[in-house]
Amino acid sequence: MKKIVLVDDHVLLRNGLSGIIGGFPDYTILFEADNGKDFIRQLDAANLPDLVLLDVSMPEMNGYETANWLLNNYPNINILVLSMFNDERSIIKMLQYGAKGYILKDIKPVELKQALDTVYESKMYFNELLYGNLVHNIKNGVCEPADHYQKLISLPEREKEFLKWVCTEKTLKEIAAEMCLSPRTIDGYRDNLFEKLNVTSRVGLVLFALRTEVVKL
Repeated sequence: MKKIVLVDDHVLLRNGLSGIIGGFPDYTILFEADNGKDFIRQLDAANLPDLVLLDVSMPEMNGYETANWLLNNYPNINILVLSMFNDERSIIKMLQYGAKGYILKDIKPVELKQALDTVYESKMYFNELLYGNLVHNIKNGVCEPADHYQKLISLPEREKEFLKWVCTEKTLKEIAAEMCLSPRTIDGYRDNLFEKLNVTSRVGLVLFALRTEVVKL
């Protein structure tokens, strides 16, 4: 059985998730927690979960802090984020802290099962509504890794440097200052990469950087 822990401060939602996941034949709920501190308190090193379904916004110890703690203490535990937030900043930050997937709370049970199965295998899963065709292609193996690396090799060094900065929490204006370039030039780098890599958002650039190991978690 695949062992899973639910970490969410919304009791009704958590109970509903527990009922749904408990109905999946190959999953068992190890325990539930209200926040990161409660999760760490209940965690048993002799009986670790395979996967943590983690909310972002929680009191006392939020999802970012919890994911970062797991990354530093139990990096083999896979994290699937279940959140109401679909902004790029939240997504990128959770990716930096080792999350393997990010889904929204309006997800249907059949896709929840698919997301759990994918992240359990240490692969990346994201709501298609968040990321469009790029993520869909990566998830389904349409975009071959060799093609990604070929695109990476063809990039000018300054665009590769910009790609690394994109994976941080800095704004484009702050990245421009770090690279000693004008905001207009940085906008040009971004637009060029959107076209070259066939993506439409900063998250798409981050996923490409992770895929090609421009940055590593």
